[in-house]
Amino acid sequence: MRRLGIVAALVFLLDQASKVFVVFHMGLALDQRIDVWPPYLTFRMAWNQGVNFGLFAHDADLARWLLIGVSLAISAGVAIWMARGRHRPAALVSAGLLIGGALGNALDRVLYGAVADFLNMSCCGIDNPYAFNVADVAIFAGALGLVLYTGKDKTP
Repeated sequence: MRRLGIVAALVFLLDQASKVFVVFHMGLALDQRIDVWPPYLTFRMAWNQGVNFGLFAHDADLARWLLIGVSLAISAGVAIWMARGRHRPAALVSAGLLIGGALGNALDRVLYGAVADFLNMSCCGIDNPYAFNVADVAIFAGALGLVLYTGKDKTP
């Protein structure tokens, strides 16, 4: 469980530090776009009030508090699940990634009313209109890791 906590804390801190640095220190909140390595990496400001790709953003205040509650409930559920069983180190790291990312995005919703998304990657003639953040990457990687590294045949 210590591994889970360390990974969750590191992801949370990296996510929040990257958002503060890029959005506020580099001025992305005002500039709306910073070309870092076009077209492969561009910072594009997006305040996401919904879930992935802005889904369910129509009633922003209700969605905000529901999504904060869901993030906290999932984080608690995953932590309890990991605490109750024997799991591989990779499963604990995956759980830490998911929890750290979920808490990072939940804090954004508390502080700003929306999640600060800014990473935009495009390649090979495909212009990706969507932005994401470090927490989103961690949530995706953590969920995938939990699928791959947990189950009856995957306990130590």
